[in-house]
Amino acid sequence: MVKAKGVTAEVPVADDRRAAPRVLVDLEVDYASEDNYLFAYITDISETGIFVRTTTPEEPGTRLNLRFRPDDDGPQIEIEGEVIWVNPYRPGTPDNLHPGMGIRFVALEDELRDRLLELVRRFAYLT
Repeated sequence: MVKAKGVTAEVPVADDRRAAPRVLVDLEVDYASEDNYLFAYITDISETGIFVRTTTPEEPGTRLNLRFRPDDDGPQIEIEGEVIWVNPYRPGTPDNLHPGMGIRFVALEDELRDRLLELVRRFAYLT
């Protein structure tokens, strides 16, 4: 079972390449691929994907089953994602501040997309 560690709702992260606005968060996430079952933290979220902070990112193209709970009282979100890009862990290098992987949600039904959009809006307005 996953549980929200806390939310850091700050100004949305701006990036002209992104179609959907992102907000900074700090949520626990469980994710599984074929033989791996791991635990990490989501550091930003949008209605189309997340960034997961981890020193052991999966390879681009890897499909993951993701589970996270946006708050202690809300229902858990279970969703499939695909690793789109990776910032590998490189110990000792000054530019390696945020190792992890960018994950795009796949096969989103309208109801789940609406729920994610509402979640992003709620986190954006917490400050």
